[in-house]
Amino acid sequence: MNATDATIGEIGEGATLARIFPILPSSRRTTLGPGDDCAIVTVPDGRVPVTTDLMIEGPDFRIGLSTGYDIGWKACATNLADIAAMGATPTALVVGLAAPAATTVRFVEDIARGFHDAATALAPGCGVVGGDLSNAPLVMLAVTALGEFDGVEPVTRSGASIGNVVAVAGPLGNAKRGLDILFDRAISPDGSIDPVAVAEAWASHPVDVAAQLRPEPPIAAGRAAALAGATAMLDVSDGLVLDARRIATASGVAIDFDLSAVGDIDALTGGEDHAMLACFPLNAKLPAEFRVVGRVAPGDGVMVDGVPFDSRGGWDPFADYSATSSQ
Repeated sequence: MNATDATIGEIGEGATLARIFPILPSSRRTTLGPGDDCAIVTVPDGRVPVTTDLMIEGPDFRIGLSTGYDIGWKACATNLADIAAMGATPTALVVGLAAPAATTVRFVEDIARGFHDAATALAPGCGVVGGDLSNAPLVMLAVTALGEFDGVEPVTRSGASIGNVVAVAGPLGNAKRGLDILFDRAISPDGSIDPVAVAEAWASHPVDVAAQLRPEPPIAAGRAAALAGATAMLDVSDGLVLDARRIATASGVAIDFDLSAVGDIDALTGGEDHAMLACFPLNAKLPAEFRVVGRVAPGDGVMVDGVPFDSRGGWDPFADYSATSSQ
């Protein structure tokens, strides 16, 4: 058997884990890592933000558009962003992976490399402390992320006040444009994927395609916002309007965006940017990563230039998933 072509079904769970453990990033908070029934991590602050996210082949990624490396990177980055959006610093990840037995070991190793490189680049000191590996008809990941506040108060969605400024750290709309490019050029009407077209999309639109397949959320901006007095915050995973409406609902206010500051319709409604959206007191000194895009106003919901924006304004996996369309 050629080791590079072996499948996880052929070598089994134990041998597969032995191949990927050395690749995975380690956490500076690990007392006991992979190998026992549980991992053990230290919690100096005493408070632990915890989040979990699923990535399912089909609704969340397409093999062929995404490599194993892309899948690992994105699964890591999106969970790090959730921790950062609370004002916390990511410390540890627990990763559950299920895949068909015919999946190559190399593909699983590439997922591990994606986790390693994303954690190293975006949240140094955060690593994979444990997880699980199983058999399934599709590739599926369940990632749980943990963090620490290190003396900073958590920033929730419910603290925005009338008169606050609304600001964003990170690009908006690039991930939506990247997805549209990939679907328009690389997916045929029957759902098949052209690998040459994927490579051409990377070559011609590297920024937009990377924003979709290998996002780089501004992780450090979350803690910076908390230190600057942010009153509410979340990461823009489903779309700026849709996610802003969540802050508005939780806080009992309206959010009014300035379209010229936001950009365009892709920036307003495109999902998966994983930018940090935060509200700040009017007199707060904003961290350098943030730019003002609106204000908190009386009322409810989301407005754009003072006009209510009543459509959903973002991604809903139950309403929007299609095998052949990015819409």
